[in-house]
Amino acid sequence: MPTLLRLDSSPREAGSHSRAIADLVEQHLQSITPDLVIKRRDLSITTPASIANETIAGFYTPPEAMTPSLKAATAMSDELINELKSADTLLISAPMYNFSVPSSLKAWIDQIVRINETFSFDGSSFGGLVPVKRAVLALAYGAQGYTEGGELTAMNFFEPYLISLLTFLGIENIQVFRLEGTSGLNPEDITDEKAKLAAAITHTL
Repeated sequence: MPTLLRLDSSPREAGSHSRAIADLVEQHLQSITPDLVIKRRDLSITTPASIANETIAGFYTPPEAMTPSLKAATAMSDELINELKSADTLLISAPMYNFSVPSSLKAWIDQIVRINETFSFDGSSFGGLVPVKRAVLALAYGAQGYTEGGELTAMNFFEPYLISLLTFLGIENIQVFRLEGTSGLNPEDITDEKAKLAAAITHTL
C-alpha cells in the first residue's frame, strides 16, 4: 500500500502554520489515495537523541564487527532509516528557526544521514540510497523576503538546505508549499494565504 511518512517539527501544536500546511497536504493526499497508509512522527515530542561519538563509530563499522554497545548506539538511527525507507512520500513540516531548521529536525537528519544506508560513496562520488519517490515540504517563515529573490534570500539556510539534503539522499521529486510573513500578517491575510496554498496543493499534487 502507498505510505506517507509525516514528520512535524514545530514545538507549537495549536497555531502552528507549518503543521496547518501539512494538514492540507495530508488531507488532499488522503482524498486522492483512499488506501494511503499514514505514519506520523512528531519530532518536537519524541526528539531523536543527538548523535554521539559511539553513534558515529557505529555508522562506520562493518555489520560483522558491530558490538552490542555500537548496536545500541545506532538503534535509533536504524529505526528512523527503516521508517523512512518504507515510505513512498515524505512530508516534512517545519518553521524557519534562526535562518535554518528546528533543532528537533536537525537531530532527525543527523540520525538518518548515514553512509551505506542512505547514501553511498565510491571514493570519488556520492549516490543517494533512499527509495522515497517524493518529498513534500510544508514550510513557514516568520518574516517575508526569504524566497524568490527577496531581500533576506542570502540568509535563507532553511529551504535550500532541506532541498539539497533530500536530493543528496536520492529523492529527486521535491515539492514545496510555504507561507511567509506569519509574524506580521493579520489573521485574515493568513487565512487567505492558506486558501491559496490549499488550491495550489490540489492543483500540484
